[in-house]
Amino acid sequence: MPLNLSYVPIGLACGILLHAAGFNTLLTGLVSLLIFSGGAQFLIATMLTINSPLLSIVLMLFFLELRYALLSSSLSPYLKGQSNRFLFFFAISLNDENYAINYLKFATDKKWTGKEALMVEHYSLLFWAISNVVGSLIGSALKIDLGIVNFALTALFLYMIVMQIKNRLTLLICIVAGLLAAVCMMIVKSTLGLVISTIIASLIGFALEATLRKYLPESHWLWKLRSPGAKKSAVETSDGK
Repeated sequence: MPLNLSYVPIGLACGILLHAAGFNTLLTGLVSLLIFSGGAQFLIATMLTINSPLLSIVLMLFFLELRYALLSSSLSPYLKGQSNRFLFFFAISLNDENYAINYLKFATDKKWTGKEALMVEHYSLLFWAISNVVGSLIGSALKIDLGIVNFALTALFLYMIVMQIKNRLTLLICIVAGLLAAVCMMIVKSTLGLVISTIIASLIGFALEATLRKYLPESHWLWKLRSPGAKKSAVETSDGK
């Protein structure tokens, strides 16, 4: 229930923004059920308001949601023996928050079952979808400035970036990604430049991290931020301790 209740204010805001981007209440409900991702839905709202090409929207959503392949793979050992039908419904209702709860329960509670994990997902999906629909209804009764959509998405992704910055290398790649995005947007002159810059920055980050951990495990670029034992933590991680 704490997770479900936390979805209410964000879901209301998302529904309002989707309505401002041109979604009616029915489409808002369908998007919340089929995508079930606050970041993705805020992204859709913003890119539609700036008339981005459909291909750019699809590609950006693909790379944004690609993390679920990694999240779901970490849950797969706990779901062995489940039917394909169960796995299908489990996969389409997975998101970051219910993943965190289910992974913790599977890891610490031997009695936690796949049925209970699916219940967590479906209740969170229900609360999210209802909050989106109510937000859409509120949006239809209010006049929303479309500038708010851009502000909301920018704030959301800044938060997501800050939460993922764990070491100096991550911070460097964030800066590189921002510069590449500006350059690619000027060259391509469309939001497709964001997709290109995302791929390039990800490959650069992956190559740098792999090289540093292999040849320079004590490099200051691997030190954790805001931690007294930053250097020690980085070295222990590279040694597999």
